[in-house]
Amino acid sequence: MKSHEIFTTIDPAIVAEILDWFRANDKNVYKTVISTLAADRKLRPVFVQKKSLQEQYAWVQKTLQIRACDAVGEQLMQAYLMSAQQKMLAMFCDGLGIEHDGKGSVSGALPKELDKAKLDETVEKLVDVFDPKIFTLYLLCFNMQVAGGYAALTEKLATDDRLKLA
Repeated sequence: MKSHEIFTTIDPAIVAEILDWFRANDKNVYKTVISTLAADRKLRPVFVQKKSLQEQYAWVQKTLQIRACDAVGEQLMQAYLMSAQQKMLAMFCDGLGIEHDGKGSVSGALPKELDKAKLDETVEKLVDVFDPKIFTLYLLCFNMQVAGGYAALTEKLATDDRLKLA
């Protein structure tokens, strides 16, 4: 699943949570997203900034649904997960036996395949600990890190009803 597809199906409340987090913790990222997306759409950033926050968030989500904005969308999701969800990332890596820096950033190369039993066990544990939609977002982003995704993770995302974005 590509970034624009994720932003097509994701619950708008999750997009608002991500954007709220950046507005509270790293305003430069929020401003850069608005500026970059506005420039991509041949608009001045002030056009978006004059809107209410709710309208800004809706505009960002709608714009990130465009295939040409995949890079911005993917970077936004990754930056959020790496900054705001470090505990979840670290626990996921621990569950799969993937070496990381203690904050969820993988040390070295990603594995070529994921152990299905470890994946199932880790998902069972973490889906109840974290918001299932945020956890699903992480799994989708993790799966985008290798060409074609991981077969076991792709299957898990397709068959586990708890792992839905909307």
